Amino acid sequence: MRFFVLGNAERPNVREETDRLLPLFRKYGEIVLVDFVQKEDLSRHHADVALVLGGDGAILRAARQMCRKQIPVLGINLGKLGFLADLSPEQVEVALPQVAAGNYRITSHLMFECIWKSATGSRGFIGLNDVVIHTGPPFHMIDMDMAIAGETVSLIRGDGVIVSTPVGSTAHGLSAGGPILGQELRAFVVTPICPHALTSRTVVDAADKEYSFIVCRATSAWLIIDGQDRLELKEGDQVTIRQAPVSFELVKVPGHSYYQTLQQKLHWGTMPNYRSGGEPKA
Repeated sequence: MRFFVLGNAERPNVREETDRLLPLFRKYGEIVLVDFVQKEDLSRHHADVALVLGGDGAILRAARQMCRKQIPVLGINLGKLGFLADLSPEQVEVALPQVAAGNYRITSHLMFECIWKSATGSRGFIGLNDVVIHTGPPFHMIDMDMAIAGETVSLIRGDGVIVSTPVGSTAHGLSAGGPILGQELRAFVVTPICPHALTSRTVVDAADKEYSFIVCRATSAWLIIDGQDRLELKEGDQVTIRQAPVSFELVKVPGHSYYQTLQQKLHWGTMPNYRSGGEPKA
């Protein structure tokens, strides 16, 4: 088995933990390259699994670095939450022999392609979590026309909008009141941020449609890709989101499922901490 070893050098303990784990990685496969600063063109190399050390941000970076040549990712959590990177360093010592023996499955997840067009040019991005259009200082409201599959849907007026993949639905979109989507669905979630209308609600629709936003009025606005790339938007700029031609692949080992991660990381579906004798009667 051939491995990429990837991560974020800015995260504390990433290099130290990698040095400790490298003998384990070499025991179960060949290390093709180690890259913590996103300098390598991964399309020029081949591996079976990318071992990504850090937090979920490191996985987002790795997915974008692999771009149109995605390989399965096994995330090793050295961050705070680790929703995608759901294995601790201790757990990976148990999981890696299973992976080397073929005792794992690969889940496939929607990625997006975001196209920004302005009067001065255009630019494209591939990402995994979400696209955010957000007001900036002095934080006046943005007016945007939203269209889905070429049909004008609504005027969004407020602090902005989040377009999430199912993987990204448990990130910024969830904090803004959006729903949790099963990670393997093929759909986009469109969640207004602090809308200036009681009738403005989250929309979930198919991933095979294009989602377009034209900035009609904005004092200051920004386009943010996966929380990492940022572009300033002007009035008249258009942002289009569609499904990418590739999918993100995640290595899942026995004993680690999506709903287990929701419960363990976000405490979803768990009961409140009732005082002794205070639990409601059936």
